[in-house]
Amino acid sequence: MTEEQQKSLTTFETRVRQLMLLCETLREEKNALLIQLRSRETALLEAEKALREKTASYDNLKLAKMISFRKTDIKEAQQSLSGIVREIDKCIALINE
Repeated sequence: MTEEQQKSLTTFETRVRQLMLLCETLREEKNALLIQLRSRETALLEAEKALREKTASYDNLKLAKMISFRKTDIKEAQQSLSGIVREIDKCIALINE
């Protein structure tokens, strides 16, 4: 082998080693990014689950408030009706006298 061929072979070997190192570095970076992606996906799923739970809780609270308003309305209606019945009783008592 001539000296020029030897230099070319040495250069080629060096570049192949550099390429192999670069490939390994990129493979490690890819694995790190995949781990980070999985972590973020897990965090996103947990956040979506928490959001669904909070939304359900909020909807239940709104429903409870609507029901409590209805109970208040019913009590007020009963009191008003009781007042009307008392007035009617007074009127009947006056008529009977």
